[in-house]
Amino acid sequence: MVQTFDPTSPSRQRRKAPVVDFHRVSFVIGMMLLVMTMFMIPPALVDIVVGNPDFWVFVGSAFITGFLGLMMVMSSRGSWSDEIYLKEGFVLTVTSWVVLCMVATIPFLFFGRGLSLADAWFEAVSGLTTTGATILNNLDDLPPGILLWRSIIQWIGGIGIVLMALIMLPFLKVGGMQLFQTENSDRSDKIVAKSSELVRLIAITYFSMTALCAMAYSIAGMSSFDALNHAMTTIATGGFSTHDLSFGHFESPAIHWVGFFFLTAASLPLVLYVKFVRTGNWNVWSDMQVKGFLKLLLFAITSLTTWYYLTREVDFLDALRIVAFNTISIISTAGFAIGDYTAWGHGAIGVFFLFMFLGGCTGSTTGGIKTFRLQVMLISARNYLRKLVSPNRVVVNVYNGKKLTPDISTAVLAYLSVMFLSIMAFTLVLSFFGLDFIDSVSASVSALANVGPALGPEIGPAGTFKNLAWESKLLLTFGMLLGRLEFFTVLVVFSRDFWR
Repeated sequence: MVQTFDPTSPSRQRRKAPVVDFHRVSFVIGMMLLVMTMFMIPPALVDIVVGNPDFWVFVGSAFITGFLGLMMVMSSRGSWSDEIYLKEGFVLTVTSWVVLCMVATIPFLFFGRGLSLADAWFEAVSGLTTTGATILNNLDDLPPGILLWRSIIQWIGGIGIVLMALIMLPFLKVGGMQLFQTENSDRSDKIVAKSSELVRLIAITYFSMTALCAMAYSIAGMSSFDALNHAMTTIATGGFSTHDLSFGHFESPAIHWVGFFFLTAASLPLVLYVKFVRTGNWNVWSDMQVKGFLKLLLFAITSLTTWYYLTREVDFLDALRIVAFNTISIISTAGFAIGDYTAWGHGAIGVFFLFMFLGGCTGSTTGGIKTFRLQVMLISARNYLRKLVSPNRVVVNVYNGKKLTPDISTAVLAYLSVMFLSIMAFTLVLSFFGLDFIDSVSASVSALANVGPALGPEIGPAGTFKNLAWESKLLLTFGMLLGRLEFFTVLVVFSRDFWR
């Protein structure tokens, strides 16, 4: 696994780093493609078992992907080392996501439903970034292989997001993520000694949560196939379902509560579970981010349930179940739905629009702004106000018992600024592509925050993105990648100064 080193260390000072060693980048991406090849086998086997001729789509896709991966590994053999430089980190992160989305597109192109290149690309990017927006309809009639492939790429994307957030982004110092350097740096109190050990523990935790979720869904009444698919997309907080009605297809309240529980669990940092397994300590209230997220979730569910119950003729437990599931689904950026919550009224649309921005905790599979950034923003604003009242007062920004350095606060502010500027720009462009304001702004937030469904009548929780113009689809896929890679990871690669 990639190990990051202090750039001021003697070993780094003795050797001048190249701008980017593309041979090393190619080697890592080639290995990733070989892994993707193995994940194409289960959908082929499922189609073979049910007698569906589309199995050849995955066999051919596996051959193409495996061939490309093998060629990249062989051509870059001997160029890998256990160090990675800053600029290589940016290039590797961006390039790997783009290339994996490209090979994930291949099965969608050839599975026999006449998808255009823009449609196939949209579905693949939405899957791997765990956005969950879809251009496919009549899901209930699709072959099981392609449904399983949609779930698999979301599951792969989910663990990829966690590893990127815990290992690469703190090293790259993007969006204030250096605040979480302790999770993988030998220079601070670490959970595990090496990044490779952290990867192993995260992978075990991720797989275990998926297995538990699948068993719980099965016990609650889902078929084995539905349970497996929804477990993968639940733990990845992705939102792809095997049915057009999403969770509204299932009438069992137990299934909805299982979904609520595991979506909440997946919104917490996976490192929290690693700590619990290693130390037996499960004091979630000691983590400021986790405590803030759970308090916000409880307040949102309580307030919205009360309003929903008082304004509709519905049993209180049903109101609680429907509101709780839809709330955690949007806040966690999963995008599952029970019914069409945009039909609840204008007030509900406004509330769910705000929910789309939030996201879960850093180190989880969720998208959005993330709880820690909202907390850093509030801490900085509060202390700035104190400084205005008492100019001579010494004010120190503290988060989770640690001092917030100026570069962290600046990075968070820059992230928020770029995110909202991007939303405005995307909204403007989409409006010129023929979307009304609600569709334009909610689709922009949905893509950039990796939420999935938007709020318009066509692209809301009861619709799909299929009828959008191909230009809109390509723009939104760029937004999905931009948001998933925390904006600056992508933007810096387009900077002229980066390549000097």
